[in-house]
Amino acid sequence: MQYRWIYAGLGLAVVAVIALGVAFSPEGEPIELSPPLEAVSPRPGDAVLRQAVIEVDLEVGYGLKMYVDGFLVPEDEVTFVEGTGVYRWAPRPGGAYLTEWTPGEHRVRIEWIRLYGLPDAGSFEWVFRVQ
Repeated sequence: MQYRWIYAGLGLAVVAVIALGVAFSPEGEPIELSPPLEAVSPRPGDAVLRQAVIEVDLEVGYGLKMYVDGFLVPEDEVTFVEGTGVYRWAPRPGGAYLTEWTPGEHRVRIEWIRLYGLPDAGSFEWVFRVQ
């Protein structure tokens, strides 16, 4: 009789693992990013909370201009980690453009250029939603 409880518990655990895998699996097609762009966050089409931070990961040695909803984000508001090539920005009180995320869709456009060596410029644009 006791082994039935063990089998029932194992069955429920398997069902829970499968349900969690389906619930947290990424949706849609994988996003193809062309070099030197390595990653963006939030990803295109993502739904995020109002505390979201835009993060752009470029190869080391590239400069970035970021536009949010058509407005250029001032360079002094963008945090940059030189050793990794990661740029971060989020709305903040007293900011030049946005002081907080508003619910709805937001469009981000980034433009990059190589800072030294042969010229290499490009851009990428995506949309995400704020809940």
